[in-house]
Amino acid sequence: MKVTKEVIQHVANLARLNLSENDKTRLTRDMEEILGYVDKLNELDTEGIKPREHVKPVSNVFREDIEMESYDREDILRNAPDVENGCFKVPKIVE
Repeated sequence: MKVTKEVIQHVANLARLNLSENDKTRLTRDMEEILGYVDKLNELDTEGIKPREHVKPVSNVFREDIEMESYDREDILRNAPDVENGCFKVPKIVE
């Protein structure tokens, strides 16, 4: 894909950015260089190479879900500055 000032302007509009002509020129050149580098990577021979998610082997790191006794509600609520119906009461921030 050829990157043009029009493409840069379209992306800027989507991101609600106001770009000067100098910014558009610089970004057009920078994006062309980045895409050129990516195209160079496409020239690599990857035949026979398996895709990987991680360089190092990763195994399941989840622990067994063990039911344990929790803290006493009354002990926890003693630290609250304000309590209502057995819960922390906080200021309303959304109308």
